[in-house]
Amino acid sequence: MIEAKNISKSFGKLKALDSVSISCNSGECIALIGPNGSGKTTFIKSVLGLVVPDSGEILFNKKNITNDWKYRSQIGYMPQIGRYPDNMTIGQLIKMMKDIRKMDADNSDEELIHNFQLEKIFDKRMRTLSGGTRQKVSAALAFLFNPVVLILDEPTAGLDPVASEILKEKIIKEKQKGKLILITSHVLSELDDLISQLIYMQDGKLIVHKSIEELRTLTKEQKLSKAIAKLMIQSAGNE
Repeated sequence: MIEAKNISKSFGKLKALDSVSISCNSGECIALIGPNGSGKTTFIKSVLGLVVPDSGEILFNKKNITNDWKYRSQIGYMPQIGRYPDNMTIGQLIKMMKDIRKMDADNSDEELIHNFQLEKIFDKRMRTLSGGTRQKVSAALAFLFNPVVLILDEPTAGLDPVASEILKEKIIKEKQKGKLILITSHVLSELDDLISQLIYMQDGKLIVHKSIEELRTLTKEQKLSKAIAKLMIQSAGNE
């Protein structure tokens, strides 16, 4: 589905990505984690075509994404902080996105719009929304066009417990349909029930890419947060 081959990217003297090779397949829910400055955001932006690697290549369905923007229509992206026109209402924003994408109404996925009850506040302007409500709008837009790949950056940040559970149930449901889902998060406890694989990056390098079963066997820890902590301690001891 998505394959990065030896991609590197530098910003001045900072090497944001250092010969990173990652393969992500359909039907997987993959956590992309690492400390601030580890290269996660640069990797995501490279997949989205917002950053062009200095070397290496990225394939989407075995096709190089360079100079091929059409693949982006198959990706739903939820940014960590959604920025939208202040004066637009929620309803106007959703309608505008539908018009831009020219999506057939029968093929759209409005489940989160309904489950978050956003229809009741369609007349509210974006500038008046709380951070949590803005997150709901971002999530609804990411899933709206029924993409085969979902990239969710800190998706539960700012959501209340009920909304967080609604979103997690939706993620699980879409994974079961065979979609590829990439999630970045600093709240590891949120990922336990969701993910099937974990990618850990540090200083622009890929440190770990394992299935959750492999990770638990290797560390003898069932909780994801403890398994990752033990793995990082082991890795640091080997340096």
